[in-house]
Amino acid sequence: MANLADEYGTDVEIYIKALTTTIHADTPTGAPAKLHDLLEQLGLERHEFPTGALLYIWHTVPEHLGTDEQKRLATSTIPALLLAGYEVNCTPDVFDEAAYRQAVHHARTRATCTAARHPEPASSPSRPAPAQRAP
Repeated sequence: MANLADEYGTDVEIYIKALTTTIHADTPTGAPAKLHDLLEQLGLERHEFPTGALLYIWHTVPEHLGTDEQKRLATSTIPALLLAGYEVNCTPDVFDEAAYRQAVHHARTRATCTAARHPEPASSPSRPAPAQRAP
């Protein structure tokens, strides 16, 4: 089985599998569990071959969705993956510019709300205050 993430040295390769209409998200061999978990949280379905032996793991966009909706879902995963520090490549036949812009806007809004709810603690002064002397 071909694994494009291994071939291209990326963390996630999003593309339409040859001779099918299925959108795949390949991850490199031995990818961390947190990457697989994130892809599932973002709405992709996990597959393993052979089942139970983690030799080859990939994700697909749910096939019950319409073609345009599949592309929107696949594209909308990109900003979250990038923010998590992963290197992502998506082929032009999958990429949906409007879905990407919307996902970026959503990620920025969520980050702003999170920062507002959890402000950083005030920093301590760089120099200690002078000690008070007793009279």
